[in-house]
Amino acid sequence: MKTLQSTLLLFLFVPLIKPAPPSQQDSRIIYDYGTDNLEETFFSQDYEDKYLDGKSTKEKETMIIVPDEKSFQLQKDESITPLPPKKENDEMPTCLLCVCLSGSVYCEEVDIDAVPPLPKESAYLYARFNKIKKLTAKDFADIPNLRRLDFTGNLIEDIEDGTFSKLSLLEELTLAENQLLKLPVLPPKLTLFNAKYNKIKSRGIKANTFKKLNNLSFLYLDHNALESVPLNLPESLRVIHLQFNNITSITDDTFCKANDTSYIRDRIEEIRLEGNPIILGKHPNSFICLKRLPVGSYI
Repeated sequence: MKTLQSTLLLFLFVPLIKPAPPSQQDSRIIYDYGTDNLEETFFSQDYEDKYLDGKSTKEKETMIIVPDEKSFQLQKDESITPLPPKKENDEMPTCLLCVCLSGSVYCEEVDIDAVPPLPKESAYLYARFNKIKKLTAKDFADIPNLRRLDFTGNLIEDIEDGTFSKLSLLEELTLAENQLLKLPVLPPKLTLFNAKYNKIKSRGIKANTFKKLNNLSFLYLDHNALESVPLNLPESLRVIHLQFNNITSITDDTFCKANDTSYIRDRIEEIRLEGNPIILGKHPNSFICLKRLPVGSYI
């Protein structure tokens, strides 16, 4: 009887337990697998992008920023080139402080108190309105091509006699508005010499200072303390400015030749003597060789 009941129960439950169709079961399995795998793929990719790549980049940066000691030393040795030894009279500082342009050096109003080292090719130096007090032979010893020097408006009191001795090409020398009491030996090829507005007295000019300057055309010694006209002025002079000094006398040999009445000094175009305590009309024979009378007081 029990066997029969068990058999009946078996037949009742068997129809209820049916396996899913193979296609549906396979589809569900594939679908579930595919979804899980897709999510893992996205997560894995995102993780690599955010973390692995970042880590890799960081490692690369670390390698660049923090090299090993040997690598760092190698880079240091290769990147740093030792500077050449500094030469005496280095040109660079002067051309930073001043303006160097095609042989000309402009050092105007830069408060220098001495002549700066000049490029060897310098031909023109303009050092106006500074605080230079002295000129020495060393200042121009290695600059033989200088043709023009202008020291207007400095505080120059003293110039060594050999300062211009090696400047055989110098043509123009301006020392106006300084504190000079005497003149140095001048270079032989000067065409212009300007020392106006100083404190020069006659005893500060040697008898032969201008005698051999056969190219000198322009001489400016006005506004000084001269008591007489300088001696032995060269025949080449065209303009002589001696106004506003303390000149009190002129002789027949000052501009002319007392023993040669036929002598004519035809190159002189202008002589200025105004502002001196002298009456030019009292010295008529002193100007007979001139084409034009000097500017000054005659009465």
